[in-house]
Amino acid sequence: MYLTFRWFGAADPIPLAHIRQIPGIRGVVSALYDVPVGAPWSREQLERLGRDIDAAGLTLAVVESIPVHEDIKLGRPTRDRLIANYCESVRAMGELGIPVLCYNFMPVFDWMRTELAMPLADGSTALAYDDRALRAVNLAHGTSDLPGWAATYGPGELQALLAAYRDVDTERLWDHLAYFLERVVPVAEEARVRMAIHPDDPPWSIFGLPRIICRGPDLERLVGLVDRPANGVTFCTGSLGARPDNDLPAMARRLGEMGRIHFAHCRNVRITGEHQFHETPHPSACGGVDLREVLRALHDTGFTGPMRPDHGRMIWGERGRPGYGLYDRALGAMYLQGLWEGISNDQ
Repeated sequence: MYLTFRWFGAADPIPLAHIRQIPGIRGVVSALYDVPVGAPWSREQLERLGRDIDAAGLTLAVVESIPVHEDIKLGRPTRDRLIANYCESVRAMGELGIPVLCYNFMPVFDWMRTELAMPLADGSTALAYDDRALRAVNLAHGTSDLPGWAATYGPGELQALLAAYRDVDTERLWDHLAYFLERVVPVAEEARVRMAIHPDDPPWSIFGLPRIICRGPDLERLVGLVDRPANGVTFCTGSLGARPDNDLPAMARRLGEMGRIHFAHCRNVRITGEHQFHETPHPSACGGVDLREVLRALHDTGFTGPMRPDHGRMIWGERGRPGYGLYDRALGAMYLQGLWEGISNDQ
């Protein structure tokens, strides 16, 4: 295992120089945020990003992510051209030696929270989700009433997308994912890039949209769609941990034994009701995820890939991108590093 840290490029209020000062951080997780969805990523653009990261004494370890165009998820006739563009982007990654691509296949919304700054008892704030609050959102206004999505979709665009997905049930979405992977995974394998799908966040249907990467059997079905080593998962303890029926250590052990965990997102959540949770500090005692046992399963099954502390709280008066402040994620990195060291020394 080696530790990495998410960075949102030049617009990120956290400079690479500060990330470099977190002990144990070797890699950066980033992307090209100014390329339109569906357009190919050029080697030159990725190379510039990599040079900036190299100059800070770090390496570009993971691309998170190259977005999958909605036409691919919907199975529209334009998907072949868009998949070809996607393959071009993967090849550019391979040419530059970037080994892991984290992506998702969530319709319309690739994450969802109903509160971006929920006050916790210690005075910090955290991301939170409540299905009841989501049901009260009026999508006739587009995404303007959704936390974190204000400028993404206008009313007409959003309604057209939602209408298109009425013909896509879960099995059809699985078919469209298989079609995508059958064409991309061989290219990734040739380019020496490992594909790592991110679980749905939250791991259940929202707004009537199908979501299919939510549980252990879903992840095993995913790797079986194209049964090749390059086709794997991002094991996200926060997304998967929002479902009480997910046994995370057992899932990590099973997928780890299969050699299909290519990236790990580690964070903690506390479930407070049905389809209701909020994020917490990383230590196991703070939430419902036993991170020690998850990391033990990863260690025991030989995980050597990148891991990053995932969403953090806002603490110590910090202001910035919700979930992506510096301080709490740095604390999380140290906690994960300490757990891994202790587990390693137990052997």
